[in-house]
Amino acid sequence: MSETISVCCTACGRRHRYTAPSYPCACGKPVAPALDPHGTATAVTHRAWDEEWVGVRCTACGERSRWPRPELGCPCGTVLCVPVDEAAPGRSGRDAGSRVPAHRAVPIRTARDAVTAAVLYLRGLGHRHVRRADQRPLSGIGLAAAGLVVQVDPTAGPATARDVECLWLTAMAESARCVHFSLAGYAPDARARADLLGVALFVLDPTGVPRPANEPAVALDATAD
Repeated sequence: MSETISVCCTACGRRHRYTAPSYPCACGKPVAPALDPHGTATAVTHRAWDEEWVGVRCTACGERSRWPRPELGCPCGTVLCVPVDEAAPGRSGRDAGSRVPAHRAVPIRTARDAVTAAVLYLRGLGHRHVRRADQRPLSGIGLAAAGLVVQVDPTAGPATARDVECLWLTAMAESARCVHFSLAGYAPDARARADLLGVALFVLDPTGVPRPANEPAVALDATAD
């Protein structure tokens, strides 16, 4: 069951009630990070990929997976990192070698949720070690896995042909395949260029489920577990 604690904003002093989000384990049971009611929230001032995740162990089957570290947005504009009880037995802790189940949707409310949905999907394709790309794309968020270059576009506008071409060029330089995820879909010329270059296009719906948007994506989707 998800926990609820009181979180104090470090900038304005407002107090908020925060409930830990639940995520689906591979066994089907919901899991949630253990929050620390005696801990102190900290303001998020910079982002580091390794610090974005927290390990959570399912109390039903014992499986350990990594999920986004709990955060809370205060109306004053401050983003707070919610304290997690790292010592809670069988509940949470950092775990870099986790397995995340395939095709488990995370509702998309933020850009971070879009990245999480893409990572979960890629893990379902067998890419267990997904990381931030070394080369940042011109737009969106770049991810990488063995033999794969990925771009996630969480913006409100459709992806363009230039977005597709830049992703393809990056993948060609690394002798890798490329996949593009977009929240707002694709412009007609982007779809045409992706079909020509063999770039797999996926549309992320609000529930966090990636939908194949062209034939390369359909073929890639068929390889999922």
